[in-house]
Amino acid sequence: MNKITLLIHCKDRPNIIASVTNFIAEKGGNIVYIDQHVDRQQDIFFMRLESEFATEAFSTDAFKAHFKSSLAETFGMRWRIYSSEYMPKMALFVSKYDHCLYDLLGRYNSGELHLNIPFIISNHVDLKPIADSFNIPFYHIPITSDNKADAEDKQLELLDKHDIDFIVLARYMQIVSHKLIDKFPNKIINIHHSFLPAFVGAKPYHSAFQRGVKIIGATSHYVTEELDAGPIIEQDVTRVTHAHSIQDLIAKGRDLEKIVLANAVKLHADRKVMVYNNKTVIFS
Repeated sequence: MNKITLLIHCKDRPNIIASVTNFIAEKGGNIVYIDQHVDRQQDIFFMRLESEFATEAFSTDAFKAHFKSSLAETFGMRWRIYSSEYMPKMALFVSKYDHCLYDLLGRYNSGELHLNIPFIISNHVDLKPIADSFNIPFYHIPITSDNKADAEDKQLELLDKHDIDFIVLARYMQIVSHKLIDKFPNKIINIHHSFLPAFVGAKPYHSAFQRGVKIIGATSHYVTEELDAGPIIEQDVTRVTHAHSIQDLIAKGRDLEKIVLANAVKLHADRKVMVYNNKTVIFS
């Protein structure tokens, strides 16, 4: 059984859904999931479709070629087709905070995440024991103001060598430069320790505590050159009161960060995110 996931966006016009579903049927496919959305302001059509092909003669390359000539060019589609058997390769970047790393590796180890983790990169050695306990290679690439460019070249070398599909910054406390962003557009996922855009900075929970906030949150987004302004994938909040201490806020915030980042990683790995104009369409 061959299973593919098809992602499409293009200018909205009549007959797109019928044309795509008829094309799948003509190729002997059985559609097991379909969802679509029309952005009325932009007049853009989005669709995600999963289809199974029972025939052994099915070829993903041939399907792509026929789809391109028969439909994509006609409708002016931007489109991607993925084999559901392929598990994307995710590189983890970490520093000293361990809560997101533990959570992701636990989910990975249990088979919850449909992906592979070839290695972990860190600018510190503190989290190496965690990587070792999960039998995942760990690379220590220290970063200073003097060697940042060379360090990123080493990171890129590893990413290329292992054919990495996307990167997750699991509380990686370094600003990623345009070299990595250009190489992995909308493929670097970050977790931000607040409900963006509020309370930015080094100590968001201290700022939140001083303001007497009633909710705190976490935001996962794709990395762009504009700091913390990339397309948002997932967000969540929890309520707090005057009775909570700063340490309570930090603990609650870390719980949110773990869940929000894990959900964002899963959405990305399962091909359920489409980016358009610095916003995301998230399919169920």
